[in-house]
Amino acid sequence: MTDKRSIGTVNEHNAGSDAMDNLKVFWLQYGKKVSLVLGAVVVVVAGYMLYKSFVQKPKIEEALDKGFKAEEYYRKDSFNLALNGDGVNPGFVAIANKYSGTPMGNLANFYAGVCYIKLNQNDKAVKHLNEFKSDSKQVQQRAYKLLGDAYGDLGNGAKALENYKKAATEFESDQMASADALFSAAYLAQHILNDKKQAIDLYTQLKQKYPRTQQGFDADKYLAQLGVYNVN
Repeated sequence: MTDKRSIGTVNEHNAGSDAMDNLKVFWLQYGKKVSLVLGAVVVVVAGYMLYKSFVQKPKIEEALDKGFKAEEYYRKDSFNLALNGDGVNPGFVAIANKYSGTPMGNLANFYAGVCYIKLNQNDKAVKHLNEFKSDSKQVQQRAYKLLGDAYGDLGNGAKALENYKKAATEFESDQMASADALFSAAYLAQHILNDKKQAIDLYTQLKQKYPRTQQGFDADKYLAQLGVYNVN
């Protein structure tokens, strides 16, 4: 009788030989291309690691260092110096441009936006605040509220309303800030945009969501001005 184990061994050997032959054929046909691709991957990964270590990290540290003096001027309400620097140290505008892509470069846009609002240069404030993005919902909420104020001063009621609404929903855990943004949206809809329906909706949200805030308490008064009473 034929030994089944022997047949199995032979079959395994033949299968292994076929696989090796197929691999050799594949390598002869595509080996050069595979080597090039693998080499390119190695170069890209190595280049990225070098960039992180020798370009990005020093740039981040340099940006933080440069931002120190500008923040100091900001805390002293010296907004022109904070924005434009003092001739030795750069201001937020230069930092935002030179160090874009770094945390400090991003934050410099926020600071610049606030400074421009303080100086009543709302067109420039809008530019920088729109460049700013934060994972911190509380900070992003503040940026949206400032954008609403800036657009409002520029006479762009639609954009102001849009950003007030964003601020109202960005970080609802902060009831005071959220109620303030929602009230700004409602007041704008009522008095600037003359959008009675939207104003009623926003005041109603304010009353229902934040009844313990001053704005929530005052919502009834503004609803009454719009002919709406006894909103629960």
